[in-house]
Amino acid sequence: MDRGFTVYAVPNLQVIRAVMANILVPEFAVSNWLASKDFYCRILGFECLYERPEEGFCYLSLDGAELMIDQIGLGRSFDDGHLPRSFPFGKGLNVQIKVPRIGPLLNALAAAEIPLHLDPEDKWYRKHGGEVGNRQFVVADPDGYLLRFFEDLGRR
Repeated sequence: MDRGFTVYAVPNLQVIRAVMANILVPEFAVSNWLASKDFYCRILGFECLYERPEEGFCYLSLDGAELMIDQIGLGRSFDDGHLPRSFPFGKGLNVQIKVPRIGPLLNALAAAEIPLHLDPEDKWYRKHGGEVGNRQFVVADPDGYLLRFFEDLGRR
């Protein structure tokens, strides 16, 4: 399994450097990182690639999608007026995450009695003279960040 590490050969030395596999990785400021980690890992199936508990920080991955969670008030916070002040966090933002199938996620959310923000739908979007299809749904994480999971329905 690729953990996002690249090995560089340096004269008489090997340097292992951790790099993010994606060029854009969102970091969500959360109110309780353990509750968020439980939601993302136990319910949604994300893998915790690494964490810093003393900072309330986790780096998570699911099928190539990556995100970070960081508890407000622990470790370093970017609190110069940019932190969320009230629930729901992430107002105006939804994060789209491609998965092979949405069914297992829907089953896990139902078993945990977590309501959906948007029920499953098949949606077609215009793109370059054709359409691309998504089977998708939206769920809010414990802090209200909206996650739009989708499986690819192809083109038409």
